[in-house]
Amino acid sequence: MLAIKDYDRGRAVEYARRWARSRNPLFYNFTGIGGDCTSFVSQSILAGSCVMNYTPDFGWYYISADDRAPAFSGVEYFWDFFTGAPAFAEANGGIGPFGREVPREGVELGDAVQLGTAAGDYYHTLIVTDLRGGEIYVSAHSNDVYNRPLSAYDAPLNRFLHIEGVRFETNDDACFENLINGEALPTV
Repeated sequence: MLAIKDYDRGRAVEYARRWARSRNPLFYNFTGIGGDCTSFVSQSILAGSCVMNYTPDFGWYYISADDRAPAFSGVEYFWDFFTGAPAFAEANGGIGPFGREVPREGVELGDAVQLGTAAGDYYHTLIVTDLRGGEIYVSAHSNDVYNRPLSAYDAPLNRFLHIEGVRFETNDDACFENLINGEALPTV
């Protein structure tokens, strides 16, 4: 059975601030071979959710550089997974973090921003690490930045992804089995 928990924005931002100018050795550095931006934002969101979706092809997970979902490190795939684009709808309804597109005013800490060309091709993913004075500050990889004002980017298009929560698997069967057998309940 699936349940929903809050996305821990504080942990996501703490992770992004810690690793904005360096690399976590647990993850491959894709800089120079397509970019590390979306992987970095995925790592940050993982820190705030601690749940991955292992659905082949359409999930959101990282095991190694050679065993990862396209949505973990690819700009468009990332967006499609989190917003539940048609091909990703089934996976997005499963375990893992989920979100929706919001206007600029709907952005919170730990949300993602993508930059695009005038033609509508999105090419860079950033994570929101501060909000003050009406400005959105982001951190990112590839061209490593920490708390850079979003307004400093010269991108014709921006789109904003609000992480709404995290679905996770619960095991109500274990609870029932323990209760029916007069055994202690499992601890979380």
